[in-house]
Amino acid sequence: MGLLDALLGNASANDIQETQNDLARLLAPGEQVAKAYAIFRDQIIFTTKRLVLVDRQGVTGTKKEILSVPYRSIERFSVETTGHFDLDAELKIWVRGQTEPISKTFRDNQSILDIGRALAEFAL
Repeated sequence: MGLLDALLGNASANDIQETQNDLARLLAPGEQVAKAYAIFRDQIIFTTKRLVLVDRQGVTGTKKEILSVPYRSIERFSVETTGHFDLDAELKIWVRGQTEPISKTFRDNQSILDIGRALAEFAL
């Protein structure tokens, strides 16, 4: 991932094996990382069993919130692309049992469309 892309809020694909090694202690037996994307310091990870959202917090980014969402709990999702005057693309994921969706903002259409396709592949 390029530093400029990260600063601009563009998602980029992460190395799957490196992500697998980073999450080794959290993954269930037989669970594999299928796709991984980074947005600045955060990550969106698709495994064979669930969606994992990693939110790095604080100035140093050493503190992390890791949200695990089984695919069966995803009720719906939406992808909003950028426009001429609205330069933010937005991904919303509604999870069963929550009233508000999980929301992520992107700066380019290609990133959000790739993640939307991955969501369709794993959650549908």
